[in-house]
Amino acid sequence: MAGGSSRRTSRHTVLHVVFTLPGDIAAIAYQNKALVYGLLFRAAAETLRTIAADPKHLGAEIGFFVVLHTWGQNLLYHPHLHCVVAGGGLSADGNRWIACKPGFFLPVRVLSRLFRRLFLEHLKKAFDGGQLQFFSGLQHLSERDAFRRYLAPLRKAEWVVFAKPPFAGPEQVLDYVGRYTHRVAISNNRLVAIEDGKVAFRWKDYRHGSRQKVMTVAADEFTRASCYTSCPRAFIASAITASSAIAIARKSSPACRDLLGMPVPEPSHSRSAKDYRDRYEDLTGHSLIRASAVFKTIGNHWRTGSAIGSIIPCVGL
Repeated sequence: MAGGSSRRTSRHTVLHVVFTLPGDIAAIAYQNKALVYGLLFRAAAETLRTIAADPKHLGAEIGFFVVLHTWGQNLLYHPHLHCVVAGGGLSADGNRWIACKPGFFLPVRVLSRLFRRLFLEHLKKAFDGGQLQFFSGLQHLSERDAFRRYLAPLRKAEWVVFAKPPFAGPEQVLDYVGRYTHRVAISNNRLVAIEDGKVAFRWKDYRHGSRQKVMTVAADEFTRASCYTSCPRAFIASAITASSAIAIARKSSPACRDLLGMPVPEPSHSRSAKDYRDRYEDLTGHSLIRASAVFKTIGNHWRTGSAIGSIIPCVGL
């Protein structure tokens, strides 16, 4: 094993960091989903990699992937990112694995401040480039002075970035990510009643000790809220431009496994008799496998930009 690992901690720790957009920015995102979601991915990735690479904090190149979540338990629009981060990274020379301190990843306040600055910088550039659109109650933001005044208090506000307890292991990571990327907005077991043109469902209020509550909304509002979970087609295509990050991961993975003393996984060429793609085709008559090939072709035509750091976006559907 070349080099070694510095700092005593579990070298296989998998961490969980959440980046949230303030409500006033979420209002802009709702009218500019593809663009703002892309800025959210970019700012979060730049924030994590910049702070992690700083010798004052970790001094390592980290690896992570990100899941976009656009709604909350109460089905209100709430765009935020869940980042699954390795508990350490490669040293600048690539010869050492630098592990995080036990029970600590990176300073949340530092992450929050840099994330706020980077996102607002990207948003201003998008405005200057005429990429943002405003409608209804936000139409006045099309004017430069109004847009500047709108953002002014957000430059001083606290942006929510927080670290959740580490995952117990790879199995918990896969279970968690699967719930976000292969599910609908709300599961059947949360539905309480559907009657008189209204839908009642259970939701967990995280602000009050994760208490279980019941919310009742009109059926059309329930349907509209469920549509928050569908990402715009343009965003799917733009996400493919980050696929070169896979090549970065493939290049770094052997070194990471060597430094961590992990065995090389055996390649698997088999697929279970029926997985979710088969079940989807049985139910809808549409093939996700063929759709994947189409998106790959689209990505080859879209691949004109650079990758968003070492990040593979996983978009919750």
